[in-house]
Amino acid sequence: MRPLQLRQLAIATALGLAVAGNAAAATQVLVIAGLGGEPQYQQRFTEWSETVARASATATGDEKRVQRLSGKEARREVIRAALQEAAGKLGASDQFVLVLLGHGSYDGNEYRYMIEGPDLTGTELRELLDRIPAQQLVVNATSTSGALAESWANARRVVITATRSGGERNATRFGGFWAQALVSEAADLDKDGSVTAQEAYDYTVRMVADSYKSDTAILTERARLTGAEPSRFVVARLGAAALFASDTQLVALRAEQDRFGEQLAAIKARKAELSLDDYYNQIEPVLVEMARVGVRIDARFAALGVNVEGAGDANP
Repeated sequence: MRPLQLRQLAIATALGLAVAGNAAAATQVLVIAGLGGEPQYQQRFTEWSETVARASATATGDEKRVQRLSGKEARREVIRAALQEAAGKLGASDQFVLVLLGHGSYDGNEYRYMIEGPDLTGTELRELLDRIPAQQLVVNATSTSGALAESWANARRVVITATRSGGERNATRFGGFWAQALVSEAADLDKDGSVTAQEAYDYTVRMVADSYKSDTAILTERARLTGAEPSRFVVARLGAAALFASDTQLVALRAEQDRFGEQLAAIKARKAELSLDDYYNQIEPVLVEMARVGVRIDARFAALGVNVEGAGDANP
């Protein structure tokens, strides 16, 4: 058995590098830019969708987990297929994020998302989402989207709408500022490198209000957030945190940290069954290995020319 002082040093050092909990659940994102109706709107929606998709890849850790449909690609049968595929792939511990950009309409009874060909109704979209067992974040940035806020929300789904009700029919600015939030350090209020849905929502609401004020225009869209714990959804990562999703070596090192994290959690779960010596004898080598991975993470950041103090401490 190692001397107590060395043991304490190893554990204290490695604990600073430990990830919190088990390996992250899978996250899948679907970004849709509906029909613009006019060229300027179509270009705007397409650009917003491109920004959201790129930023979302930093949250999923794999650009293949982000699907973007825009313009004529965003047809009813294609959207249905994408949602049905998510229902078949994702489990209850996974996360699914749907972002709808474009125009919506509401006739007092049914919401419609305007796309190429036959529109998708709010009822149809809700039924498709209900089949996906994952935890869900739905961001509907369209006009009249508030008509869906309450009917779409449930225990495992957070719903963000650009408008308060179906009566707010003007084209919205929410989608553009949501896209901006996902790439803006100003949205990351706690400066941890991760932009959560709550942070993105708060930023977007502020920016929408400021934009109407600067234009001396009447505010015609009032966003809503319905559902619990929006902060559990990370919608983008910035700076060094984003590298954990884009750099293949850092992705592999993060996966290695996660594996040690699982081992650590398993030992902690058995703590009551072990003597104190056995517990520390089992936990110490895992923590030391985690510390070594942290050193390799720091070295990779240095090789990339990124000067981030304690990069190996990151909890991406």
